[in-house]
Amino acid sequence: MTDRLKGVVVTFDHDIREDDAEGILNAIRHIKGVASVQPEVANLEDHMARVRVRGEMVKDLVELVQKWNKL
Repeated sequence: MTDRLKGVVVTFDHDIREDDAEGILNAIRHIKGVASVQPEVANLEDHMARVRVRGEMVKDLVELVQKWNKL
């Protein structure tokens, strides 16, 4: 038996201004079976998480380059 979905989460690849995202939100609202579209405002916690991930990625990249240079 196939599972049934109650919804999906759509995540943008970068923060979009509310007025710029209105067309996307309206398009999703017009899809058959969509009952609700609720925008989620980016906040300080989102920014902090991105900064942490970026820092970890830079650290890992530096380690990789250092290992590569030792070869």
